[in-house]
Amino acid sequence: MFERVITLIYKELLALWRDKKSRFVLIVPPLLQLMVFSLAATLDVRNVPIAILNQDSGRESYELLQRFHGSPTFNKIIYLESVNEIAPTVDNQRAVMVIYIDQEFSNHVRSKEPATIQFILDGRKSNTAQIVQGYAASILNQYNADLAATVDVPPQYTTVVSRYLFNPNLLYYWFNVPNLSGILTMLIALTLTALSVARERELGTFDQLLVSPVQPLEILIGKTIPAILVGLIEGTVIIAAAIFIFRIPFTGSLVLLYISMFVFICSIAGVGLFISSLSSTQQQAILGAFIFMSPAVLLSGYATPIENMPEWLQTFTLINPLRYYLVVAKGVFLKNMPATVVFDNTWPMALIACFTLTASALLFRRRLQ
Repeated sequence: MFERVITLIYKELLALWRDKKSRFVLIVPPLLQLMVFSLAATLDVRNVPIAILNQDSGRESYELLQRFHGSPTFNKIIYLESVNEIAPTVDNQRAVMVIYIDQEFSNHVRSKEPATIQFILDGRKSNTAQIVQGYAASILNQYNADLAATVDVPPQYTTVVSRYLFNPNLLYYWFNVPNLSGILTMLIALTLTALSVARERELGTFDQLLVSPVQPLEILIGKTIPAILVGLIEGTVIIAAAIFIFRIPFTGSLVLLYISMFVFICSIAGVGLFISSLSSTQQQAILGAFIFMSPAVLLSGYATPIENMPEWLQTFTLINPLRYYLVVAKGVFLKNMPATVVFDNTWPMALIACFTLTASALLFRRRLQ
């Protein structure tokens, strides 16, 4: 049995490598997706265009506006000439925020009276508007503190000093790339296993396997192991890119990460074989993989926190293996996650793997009858 399984595994890997299209799918798209998602898919607010209507000609307003010029967040600053230009500027999305300074601003500052500044933000992008408002308020507070120190007036506000654990500079790709090690690995493993049996049926070679000495269980093992090996290789490439290209600190145990990744790929391989056993053509297998892939990513906590979902929907995330692996990947990379916590997130994936592999084996045998 062992020799037959090894021969079938070798045949699967050889078929994948000799097929130019399969080689292209295995190598090029994951690397492109890693670069695109890690650099382009970000929630950081940068390169924000703003507009300024300054009706004051004093030194104080000029100094304040220079701080906005010096901020790396605002890459484009538009100067308006009248109040009538504010609404069209926001409506046409030429600027996310308009800063309005009235003509008495410098006089009020010099006379130590309260001076006001108006921020007008585009509410259509609520998340961006809140973040930009926070940036602008931070610049204004720092200006207020510096001004109060020069004129010997105590500032009338409190300062909150924040310290961010695990990602002190709030770099989004530190969060994103470890997640991609799970998402892209799932994509490859799911695609390979979903197409494995369906491809044999469509090409007419599946009947040759059935009349060979290879048993159905051996066929299933021979289809599963190559996908696991390729998935581990893809995961290794992404982890190496995260460490050596993106310079993301790796603080945990590589052994624990690979154990969790292996269990995760096994659970995904079971889903892919289940889809492949149901499918008669490769097109059906691709559609089935897509139907599973989209909800799995959305319910994994990658895009939105699971805690923000309705309670009934949070229940469905418990059967999603990607949910558990993303916790392990981010934890091992950034938090030096202990083995006990890794195990707490690995054993649910092991249960899912046992269920999916068993279900796919039973369905596979049933389809052969």
